[in-house]
Amino acid sequence: MAYEELADAIMKDVGGKDNVNSVVHCTTRLRFKLKDESIAKEADLKALDGVVTVVKSGGQFQVVIGNQVAEVYNTMVKRAGLPDAGEVPDENNATSAAAAQMSLLDRFIDLISSIFTPALGLLASTGMIKGFTAMFVALGWLVPTAGTYVILNAIGDAFFYFLPVLLGYSAARKFALDPFIGMAIGAVLVYPSLVALAPINVASGTPPLMTVFAGTFLATPVYATFLGIPVLMMNYTASVVPVIISVWLASRLKGWLDRRIPTVVRTFLVPFFTLLIIAPLTLLLVGPVVSWLSEAVSAAVIGLYSLAPVLAGAALGAVWQVLVIFGLHWGLVPVGVMNVANHGADPVLALIGSASFAQIGVVLAVILRTKNQKLKGLGWSAFISGIFGVTEPAIYGVTLPRKRTFVLSCIAAGAGGGVMGLMGSQFYMMGGLGVFQFPSMVNPKGVDAGFTGALLACALSFVLGFALTMFLAKKTDIDPVAAPADAQTLAAATTGTASAEAKADASATAVASELLKAPLDGTAVALSTVKDEVFASESMGQGIAIEPTGHEIFAPADATVVLVFPTKHAIGLHTDRGADILIHIGMDTVALEGKYFETLVQQGDHVTAGQLLTTFDPAAIKAAGYAVTTPIIITNTGSYTNVTGLQAGPVTHGDALLALDK
Repeated sequence: MAYEELADAIMKDVGGKDNVNSVVHCTTRLRFKLKDESIAKEADLKALDGVVTVVKSGGQFQVVIGNQVAEVYNTMVKRAGLPDAGEVPDENNATSAAAAQMSLLDRFIDLISSIFTPALGLLASTGMIKGFTAMFVALGWLVPTAGTYVILNAIGDAFFYFLPVLLGYSAARKFALDPFIGMAIGAVLVYPSLVALAPINVASGTPPLMTVFAGTFLATPVYATFLGIPVLMMNYTASVVPVIISVWLASRLKGWLDRRIPTVVRTFLVPFFTLLIIAPLTLLLVGPVVSWLSEAVSAAVIGLYSLAPVLAGAALGAVWQVLVIFGLHWGLVPVGVMNVANHGADPVLALIGSASFAQIGVVLAVILRTKNQKLKGLGWSAFISGIFGVTEPAIYGVTLPRKRTFVLSCIAAGAGGGVMGLMGSQFYMMGGLGVFQFPSMVNPKGVDAGFTGALLACALSFVLGFALTMFLAKKTDIDPVAAPADAQTLAAATTGTASAEAKADASATAVASELLKAPLDGTAVALSTVKDEVFASESMGQGIAIEPTGHEIFAPADATVVLVFPTKHAIGLHTDRGADILIHIGMDTVALEGKYFETLVQQGDHVTAGQLLTTFDPAAIKAAGYAVTTPIIITNTGSYTNVTGLQAGPVTHGDALLALDK
């Protein structure tokens, strides 16, 4: 589907432009804030070619696209006339009302993701540059005094060093403040003269004017005052929380000033008073207090990790992908950034480094085991994305829908996390994901056991995820047989009278090419035209549908009857050549509770091609308000390379209808 077509379809299914408060995108997802989520057509969105899935989390309606999300986003913004990521959303209307209805956790996750999402790409890329630079030094390819090193280190370090300026921008957008005011507040925090004030005085031996909180762990020398008030100088370079709190205060102050300053002078007097009040307040109070609190949080997190690093690694590695699904992983991002800023390294986010390798190990095994060509194509795309740490296509497109494979990936990720905890792996800078995370894990002092442990952990997770899926996952876990709401038992019964699991396993492999005959008279139509999403989307399997002109259902091949519904409206067959077939008479006709249907065979009977199976009364069913469109579904479609419809238009029972190619 072209970007224009997909963008238009998504905008239509989320309720149109008028239902969108704002939209941004991250690595793989469009993150909508909708005025009314009930208007959005979630099922239709999931069915779009180009949409992996839909997730509702953190107060956001998230449409998972995959690697092409930026192109879809840009196309959608342009065609729908939406404000792009550089424009300030109107937080004073329905967005604020929607936020007020969110839970405290959802509001926190929304806050963190909204502020950090615009910066993550650059944070990762510059971290990779700095990581590679450190690796080159460790390998002896560069020396720290070389001009090449100085320039590369500056490119890699500048973004992180001036992070308060950049977070000031994104925080201002989130809080509906002029982004340049947010940037100005961040710039004050990293202004060179202020940053160097304490170090210069310490280096020169200048005695402090005073020491506040002397004799406690908060003891801080004072080298400057503001209007006679001691300024507790902290190092705010690479800090996260102080600028966010200050920008939020500035947004509140701006709203108060807007109501009191005349419009004619508001343009320059509002930022004048905002900066004049908030910047000193940040340096005098907000900055020191928040810095102490953030250092305490960092120390507490690292302290807990130190108690049982292997257990912490196994637990966090195992649940990380679950956190990603619900968007809760955002809560740990600031902790990792604070740890790097306060302690020079972060062991927490490092523990999840093996999760993407566990995913791609499982995905590779699924690719090798599945016979579904569409799944193979999706799997290779997800595998390549996962190498670089983008796992949403693997999670939503491959492992999560199969449940057991997702659990196996979590087990493999937990094992890798445990190894990382054991070996003391850490991030020494915020960098890339997947294979690009390794440069960020090189100790500036040289390659150590933590780096080696990271390599071993990721290799272990990949191999373990692959092996578990190859040898422990059942065939039906790889190519599951789906069923509509009124046919939940079909998947377990489609192969005759043996045990359900044994039959399902056999049906996935013991198939041969086959030609199926039409089971009734009528008009053959494409499955996509059926007015039932389960059938039309082919989520249950490929096949064809017939608009009946007759009233009898005949066997399409020699087969065993594996399921006869008590309501008689559907019958399941397992052919002698291995095909699993569901013939479903009408739409929602389960509600008739067997009225107007008569079944002439029983479960376990062996029937021959053309044998009468069921009769029904099309006129009475229609009079009761139900469609009689009859899908003929191959529920083990994944066992075939092709399922081809041979008829379109009038068809008589016994005519060639479907070709199944092994």
